[in-house]
Amino acid sequence: MSYPVEELQRFGYQQELRRALRFRDLLAYGLIFMVPIAPMAIFGAVFSASGGMVVGAYAIGVIALVFTAFSYAQMVKAFPLSGSVYNYVGRGIGAPVGFVAGWAIMLDYILVPSLLYLVAAVAMNATLPAIPVWLWLIGFVAANTIVNSMGIRMTARFTWVMLIGELVVLFVFLGFGVWAIITGAGQWTWEPLYNPNTFGWALLLGATSVAVLSFLGFDGIAMLAEEAKGGSKAIGRAMAGALFVTGLLFIAQTWVAAILTPDPQGLITNGDPAGTAFYTAAEVASGPWLATVCAVATAIAWGLPDSMVAQVAISRLLYAMARDKQLPAFLGKVSRKRNVPRNAIWLVAVVSLALGLYMNQRGDGIALLSSLINFGALTAFLLLHLSVIVYHVIRKRSRNLVAHLLMPLVGATILGFVVWNANVAAQRLGFVWIGLGVLVLIGLYLTGRRPELSGFAPVSQPAAPARQEV
Repeated sequence: MSYPVEELQRFGYQQELRRALRFRDLLAYGLIFMVPIAPMAIFGAVFSASGGMVVGAYAIGVIALVFTAFSYAQMVKAFPLSGSVYNYVGRGIGAPVGFVAGWAIMLDYILVPSLLYLVAAVAMNATLPAIPVWLWLIGFVAANTIVNSMGIRMTARFTWVMLIGELVVLFVFLGFGVWAIITGAGQWTWEPLYNPNTFGWALLLGATSVAVLSFLGFDGIAMLAEEAKGGSKAIGRAMAGALFVTGLLFIAQTWVAAILTPDPQGLITNGDPAGTAFYTAAEVASGPWLATVCAVATAIAWGLPDSMVAQVAISRLLYAMARDKQLPAFLGKVSRKRNVPRNAIWLVAVVSLALGLYMNQRGDGIALLSSLINFGALTAFLLLHLSVIVYHVIRKRSRNLVAHLLMPLVGATILGFVVWNANVAAQRLGFVWIGLGVLVLIGLYLTGRRPELSGFAPVSQPAAPARQEV
């Protein structure tokens, strides 16, 4: 299929990564990245933050990110390249702004594996106390790095197996949970969606800024634009499909869990510091065995498949930025045998392990990582919406104002309110990170490495490929 290859050449690049991913592989990648059972780990935190309206928080998250997925689809059609929001904003608005967007999303992607490894290691240590957290961390990081270094097809096969396992656990919970409600263990109510006694937009949007952690990952599909057989069309379909499916699954499981929560007011008042609220609801549904199954499944899901695809996403971002000489050149090298950016993969592994070990020593490590990840992603999404407007409406004079003006404006407005109502500490640390990125950008200008992206117009000769290693 020559179309994707010709598209890369038009932007001045050669095809170095292997085009091996079908639509179903992309969909599985997105589902695994978002983790169909992700709410099990943060259910109590979202329930408490939303005043019990946990379903409402997830519903707003779905609505906000539907607009974001639409903006992604518009930009991936225009620029079918690896690098996701870094490339879309850089080519839609300008290379310096693209660098800032890439820097912002890097905060998300480079911290996500660390958070996932840490949550999984802590959970497994609670299940098997004889094995320390640090040893679980090393085991998870090593396993994922080996699989990812063996090529994208190996990663795709592994994620399919793990996805099936997660879905089995989820439907077992839903089956027993619904049956428990029918037989009197709980009473159907609309309060998880809307509770007039606790409702407030600031409260609900603040909770959404926590719940959105479960959705992060659908955007990672765009990182695989140069490895998808169907090109930009397959990427857009997979992003929309993954978001739709997981949105329904998130809402279903949190609604059932909310109904089965034995002390909702106590959970709202006291929070869920141990992170066991969902498993308590599972125990109400069918006993301790279901609680244990859900807890172990969540730990394995976060520690293996989810962190694996997160490592893939950040390695492709580092590869794309290094290919454009905005990061060290060694990150742009591709393994000749496996067709993957192996140096970037290994760097992510080292950083993830180091951050995981450090954050494990902090009492607020998991909460701090979560808040920073959300801020970086939402900031990058805001810039993505802006890039759609600038590129299509201002530069290309598009008359499709619904797709290229109204949709991104609505999406940006919703995300703006979510960011505004996010955790204050996350806002401060997030802006520090953005400020550091601006300083790095200034440094690039001062050292004569001004950010530039090739291919704003067709080029006569493709750029030379990045150096490959054996």
